[in-house]
Amino acid sequence: MSMGYKRSILISGGAGFIGSHVVRLFVNKYTDYHIIDLDKLTYAGNLENLKDVEGAPNYTFIKADICDFEKVMWVFAKYRIDGVIHLAAESHVDRSIRDPFTFALTNVMGTLSLLQAAKLTWEALSEKYAGKRFYHISTDEVYGTLDFDGVLFKETNKYDPHSPYSASKASSDHFVRAFHDTYGMPTIVTNCSNNYGPYQFPEKLIPLFINNIRQGKLLPIYGKGENVRDWLFVEDHARAIDLIFHEGKIADTYNIGGFNEWKNIDLIKVVIETVDRLLKNPKGTSDALITYVSDRPGHDLRYAIDSTKLKCELGWEPSLQFEEGIEKTVRWYLEHQEWIDCITSGEYEKYYELIYKNR
Repeated sequence: MSMGYKRSILISGGAGFIGSHVVRLFVNKYTDYHIIDLDKLTYAGNLENLKDVEGAPNYTFIKADICDFEKVMWVFAKYRIDGVIHLAAESHVDRSIRDPFTFALTNVMGTLSLLQAAKLTWEALSEKYAGKRFYHISTDEVYGTLDFDGVLFKETNKYDPHSPYSASKASSDHFVRAFHDTYGMPTIVTNCSNNYGPYQFPEKLIPLFINNIRQGKLLPIYGKGENVRDWLFVEDHARAIDLIFHEGKIADTYNIGGFNEWKNIDLIKVVIETVDRLLKNPKGTSDALITYVSDRPGHDLRYAIDSTKLKCELGWEPSLQFEEGIEKTVRWYLEHQEWIDCITSGEYEKYYELIYKNR
């Protein structure tokens, strides 16, 4: 193990939105684990997200690209990695439509790079795969789209991805499962619904709209705003990842959802009402900011995920419902305006230089 720690866990994409919540949870909860955060620090991953744990003795940050196989091999060897929680990914659907190559490189080849490094490292050990685990975080978008018929995505659903983003994630899921089926690597895959909460990059729907309302900017809504999504509070997702990493069944798949579906337009109205109330604006002030724009190409109508298996087998369920989660989220963004300003201005890129330049 690495330097007297009980476990040495590599978390890829740990400076990103979901990743930073997972890193924070693991660093604080498992002081006997060495947490290695490997992140490329692209636009969506930045160290401002982890200021509160950067000084922890059991936390190490490494700036690297998961596609850099030699570097990944070095990390596995140096820190004697025995568990991987793989979150590093390009994740914004609109960006994937404009730039599918980057998504294929990071999401497919990057995953393969981590898998191969884990395989070569672990197979060279006397104990081989005993006590090892490779946990890959994926999305509900790999399942395609649903009708408005109350049916939910189950773990047994066939894959039917429609965007370059979901196609790249589907491919990476297949590679992870193939490494179990071919080499016996202890893998787990989870597919989650839309996450929301603190530290989310402000191009995504909820933080974008909170910020736009605060600045009196328009709120662009695709089509008629009738697309339906299931929403999961990010801290609940981090708790699920912790539970599944430790207790999930090898080679199994778990769906993680919030058990609450919202039409985009209804969700936006909740966000508007909450922001206006907390900013002490008269009710309905920001309704006029809603503007409908032409729909995204291939925009899936409805996603809804069934987390019954996770609830029944491992006892996980969301800790809060959407209105409560939105209240917490809006409050966080309004209280952390400097974080948003830093992110949107690109200042966060300088933070890395400042912190790590002389290390």
